[in-house]
Amino acid sequence: MARLGLPALFCTLAVLSAALLAAELKSKSCSEVRRLYVSKGFNKNDAPLHEINGDHLKICPQGYTCCSQEMEEKYSLQSKDDFKSVVSEQCNHLQAVFASRYKKFDEFFKELLENAEKSLNDMFVKTYGRLYMQNSEVFKELFKELKHYYVVGNVNLEEMLNDFWARLLERMFRLVNSQYHFTDEYLECVSKYTEQLKPFGDVPRKLKLQVTRAFVAARTFAQGLAVARDVVGKVSVVNPTAQCTHALLKMIYCSHCQGLVTVKPCYNYCSNIMRGCLANQGDLDIEWNNFIDAMLMVAERLEGPFNIESVMDPIDVKISDAIMNMQENSVQVSQKVFQGCGPPKPLPAGRISRSISESAFSARFRPYHPEERPTTAAGTSLDRLVTDVKEKLKQAKKFWSSLPSNVCNDERMAAGNGNEDDCWNGKGKSRYLFAVTGNGLANQGNNPEVQVNTSKQDTLILRQIMALRVMTSKMKNAYNGNDVDFFDISDENSGEGSGSGCEYQQCPSEFEYNATDHAGKSGSDKADSAGARAGPQPYLLIFCVLFLLMQREWR
Repeated sequence: MARLGLPALFCTLAVLSAALLAAELKSKSCSEVRRLYVSKGFNKNDAPLHEINGDHLKICPQGYTCCSQEMEEKYSLQSKDDFKSVVSEQCNHLQAVFASRYKKFDEFFKELLENAEKSLNDMFVKTYGRLYMQNSEVFKELFKELKHYYVVGNVNLEEMLNDFWARLLERMFRLVNSQYHFTDEYLECVSKYTEQLKPFGDVPRKLKLQVTRAFVAARTFAQGLAVARDVVGKVSVVNPTAQCTHALLKMIYCSHCQGLVTVKPCYNYCSNIMRGCLANQGDLDIEWNNFIDAMLMVAERLEGPFNIESVMDPIDVKISDAIMNMQENSVQVSQKVFQGCGPPKPLPAGRISRSISESAFSARFRPYHPEERPTTAAGTSLDRLVTDVKEKLKQAKKFWSSLPSNVCNDERMAAGNGNEDDCWNGKGKSRYLFAVTGNGLANQGNNPEVQVNTSKQDTLILRQIMALRVMTSKMKNAYNGNDVDFFDISDENSGEGSGSGCEYQQCPSEFEYNATDHAGKSGSDKADSAGARAGPQPYLLIFCVLFLLMQREWR
């Protein structure tokens, strides 16, 4: 029996040894790593079938590995592309929002002006007939200047409106005193009495105040949307530094080299790398938030006293009221003008009767009803447009300080925050032990994952900070009802290290993101604000030089 049992024992040991050997060979197989590598379009000949000695690796952990030198080099480029793609996706959503809202506002304002001009023309033709058509260029010039202000700027609205009423007074004065002949010099004297005599009643004063405030607010708000769109576009295309690229490779693909193809990076590990790689973008946050707050302030004005729609819709009625007021007070106005400018020269008798019959005013506009306000561009109203944009602006606040967390929230980039023990920490499958650093350049001195030069601020970012700061100032002026000097913010020559990041037609139409970090992911919220206060501010000389450069471009 014993002799029969010995061969059986040997057979059993042989089977167990073969099984252990097979298991060992299986654990050292790189087939899954190779499959994923080839699926990304790389050459399968780069990838070994089984683990090899990793002394050739420069970034990933050495030892036995499934990565050749060629694989590490290609993974390095791939990790850089992956990072740029995810950041671009986050920014493109935001940029698309501002691009689409700017387009809607721009269309709305332009169509609002077109509708107002058409309404005035149609109603004045019906009401005043040939008298209006003979003097229509005065009104056409008014709308031409209003359109020019909105599109180009460089129009003093108060002076332009004063000129309009002065020219209208000259025409009206000639019509109500058609028995006289007036020289250009005499009519110029008449126009000087516009303010003193108030021939149009209080309409010019009220309309000047309403138009100026409404147009300044409307144009400033539209410009703000364009600035936000352009700033996001310039910042959205990132160019990682060599140190950032090494950290990205280690985070995203070095786990593959150890055969851990299904293990994702730890969330806090990802957060440190993103805050290091996006340190300069984090410095935008303070000025960006100030800009968003200023936009929201102007939005409130657009919904209230500076509503351009409520000013332009009844502008024909208001001008007609002014004309009627002039007609009703024409005798008193004429007498005072004759006293100040001297008695005019009468026309010959035959021309007097013809002039009087041609200049009689007999019609008046129907009452204006606010419920008849038309919808304009895109079948909407200003109230609906502003309500929509306000919601998007609130979502966009803290976008840049939230960007690292939002990148890591992408399942392609990191494991969930609750999976802290079963994730890749840069060395193996285990918990990540380092604390998460704060946002912004000043907080990266102690970043355990990315070496960041905290003494060198990015020029492109500084330019965008300046653009936001200047536009915020314009917003505050518009909010207070003050006229604004506009400039071209496109800044086409400032695209170094960045690009548009998005073709508007291809951008997603909406964006949603979480502006608050996951609870427990980092104890650095206080460090963010403290670092923003304590960190090195932009050098005054740099800002002065940048400001001068931008002024040249704005001209």
